[in-house]
Amino acid sequence: MSEFVRYLFIGLGNGAIYAMLGLGLVTIYRSTGLLNFAQGEMAMFTTFVVWSLADAGLNLWLSLLIGMAAGFVLGAVVHQVVVRPVGDPHEKPLAVVIVTIGLFLGFNALAKLIWGANDKSLLNLFGTSEVSILGTDVAWQKLGALVILGVEALVFWVVFQRTKIGLGMRAVASNPESSALSGIPVNRVLMIGWGLAASIGAVAGTFTAPISAVSSNMMQLTLIYAFAAITLGGFDSFVGAVVGGLV
Repeated sequence: MSEFVRYLFIGLGNGAIYAMLGLGLVTIYRSTGLLNFAQGEMAMFTTFVVWSLADAGLNLWLSLLIGMAAGFVLGAVVHQVVVRPVGDPHEKPLAVVIVTIGLFLGFNALAKLIWGANDKSLLNLFGTSEVSILGTDVAWQKLGALVILGVEALVFWVVFQRTKIGLGMRAVASNPESSALSGIPVNRVLMIGWGLAASIGAVAGTFTAPISAVSSNMMQLTLIYAFAAITLGGFDSFVGAVVGGLV
């Protein structure tokens, strides 16, 4: 029984990371109708930002918050400078998908250029201590990942169901032309969607780093599992991404 509980929480903790990255994928999909193949590499890049701040002596939690802000700016800039000029993703889906694959390669190379090819270490957000559950020691880091995932899922649900910007994202994904005629700033909505996706990627990367080290390839396997999560749970469902990741 103790072995079952231990591996259950290991699986749930890792699944929470896949779900976090899956939430970012769903955010892009709900605003553009497309999959962002660069989601993992953008998460990796922002994780390097978090590592740089923590390595400079800044508190890890504060480093993460700054990394999330940097991720939002990064996602917004990528959309405005790289994705937007390609054209409407609803009219040119293949072109935008190819751009995201190019971003995948570009961010990977850029990370190596800036931070080098050597692996870096990052501490756990919740430390290395454990708590006893049903007579089994479970790492606080795994429980913390589940709590953070729950908070993120709640925030995203509120944003998309109870705010104008969230409703705008849903409208743009459904019909961008009608949305524009209704007064919705389509470009701004898409920019915010990319920013949110990159911001949440920083959290997923910070939880992944203590497991696999901070490196240019750290999020590639996680991205595959995140794709599996949203395939199982539904490409446009935040709840599905969470359930799929945990499963």
